[in-house]
Amino acid sequence: MPYIEFKNIVKQFGDNTVLDHINLQIEKGSLVTLLGPSGCGKSTLLRCLSGLEKTTEGQILLDGSDITDVPASERNIGMVFQQYSLFPNMNVEQNIAFGLKMKKVPNEQIAVKVKQAVELVELQGKEKAYPASLSGGQQQRVALARSIVTEPKVLLLDEPLSAIDAKLRKTLQIKIREIHQQLGLTTIFVTHDQDEAMVMSDVIELFHNGRIEQSGSPVSVYTSPASSFAAGFIGSYNQIPGNVFEAMTGLNAGDHHFIAIRPETISMTRQKPADPDCCVLQGTVLGNTPRGNVLRYKIQVQDTIFRVDALFRSFHMFDEGETIWLSIPKKDCLSIACDDHD
Repeated sequence: MPYIEFKNIVKQFGDNTVLDHINLQIEKGSLVTLLGPSGCGKSTLLRCLSGLEKTTEGQILLDGSDITDVPASERNIGMVFQQYSLFPNMNVEQNIAFGLKMKKVPNEQIAVKVKQAVELVELQGKEKAYPASLSGGQQQRVALARSIVTEPKVLLLDEPLSAIDAKLRKTLQIKIREIHQQLGLTTIFVTHDQDEAMVMSDVIELFHNGRIEQSGSPVSVYTSPASSFAAGFIGSYNQIPGNVFEAMTGLNAGDHHFIAIRPETISMTRQKPADPDCCVLQGTVLGNTPRGNVLRYKIQVQDTIFRVDALFRSFHMFDEGETIWLSIPKKDCLSIACDDHD
């Protein structure tokens, strides 16, 4: 039996349907990421689970119990928001201990639990510091410690790293993942960042227009997109109308399909390759954009623009206007039915 189950969840704000008959099961101890663009419904579903929003229709089960109408204060669910929401007049220890005091846990137990939580988020030496003296990353660690110290049934993380700089964000992604694995705490993480979802998740639930577009492991969602939206949002796929690709290559793309190709699967050479397992196309370099250790090229082939990713090697670069050859493995040309609800 699933640990968390959403049954036919609908949430409307006036005439606006934010969640459109969501059915989702989450296993105990897993880290599930709700991924999607702003306004797709992922944070609303999280708030319905926490009790901060009431569903319009449907049922929510937690550990076999119906919590659909249970007050938020009685659900035993921890939540961390993008805003740290720390008490400015309380130091780190006092902020972390707040939930335990509300539950009237004995002081000696509070001291032990707070010490353990401080060590877990690696804030030793900051116990007496006040929020104003802490960095954004440190404040978010306090908020995380405050949520887990009460030993909730579920931990909800609503874009908690959005306001943190890129380098620290990557560090905290790993730390949250480590804490999750150490505690075995059922965790639901909300983000609009596909790279973050890939790093953090056991399972990704990709949201689109109030519905779940695709579910699966990070690798399966990335390598086998179920729709045009999934291909564009998760993997930055090149998406080429089937009839156009068929005219270029002679391969049958299927009626009402498009061909999706990941930028990193395409190779570029100055000499025409001879590989029967690849589609070989001639193109012109329009330019490139550095993306960390990857250079993303724009290549024009007839009337179509391909995005091609190559490792950033100064001794092996292609110039704007240069004629080159693209090799696309046939196995990486995914035929996907055109979306019918965009």
